[in-house]
Amino acid sequence: MIKGLNEMLKQDFNIVFNDPDRLDEAFTQASYVNEHPGENLKFYERIEFLGDAVLELVVSEYIYKRYPQLPQGRLTRLRAAMVNEKSFSTFARQCRFNEFIRLGKGEEKAHARDRDSLLCDIFESFVGALYLDQGKKAVENFCHQVIFPKLDEGMFAEFFDHKTELQEVAQEKGPVAIDYILLDENGPDNDRQFKVKVMINNKEYGVGTGSSKKNAEQKAAQQALSHFNTGNITLL
Repeated sequence: MIKGLNEMLKQDFNIVFNDPDRLDEAFTQASYVNEHPGENLKFYERIEFLGDAVLELVVSEYIYKRYPQLPQGRLTRLRAAMVNEKSFSTFARQCRFNEFIRLGKGEEKAHARDRDSLLCDIFESFVGALYLDQGKKAVENFCHQVIFPKLDEGMFAEFFDHKTELQEVAQEKGPVAIDYILLDENGPDNDRQFKVKVMINNKEYGVGTGSSKKNAEQKAAQQALSHFNTGNITLL
């Protein structure tokens, strides 16, 4: 059993594995197995293969449901940004997975636990192990803690143009007037903060803050879009 791993998962993510051996396998590199031939250990690569597929499915399903107005091409590009080595290695570090990887001595000296490619593999193998141990719902819960909040934090903001999307969605039932109004601007010159509201037919539907007026407008439009996505909007 990898020391401290179970405790961390329980404390940070409320995850307790039914089969701790499977969890250990997900965090064990081949180099460690080769240096411990008498312990009958397994390494992560087969579980990683499964985790990669599970993550692509769970992320695809989530963004498909969350962004009903996005066309297939934009959904594909967004998924590609979320399901890749850069993103998964970032998530693995945030989850402190790098602290628990079992490596051979040579790989340890080569600082492999800080390598993006390995961290991506470990993130995928953990998800594969979680899927085998507790099913798809547990993976979805984990993603809601680790991956999906990054959408709201703007980690993948370059894949969205909320203002254009709001214009297109709002005009589906005919011409509308959309205005962005600056509510506040404060902070030092090197850290300005802007607050903007979006009005649709003279009614407020969203407020956003950001480090630029443009960014604040995008966030206000994103909030307005959430009303459309939930059906909680009536244009007069």
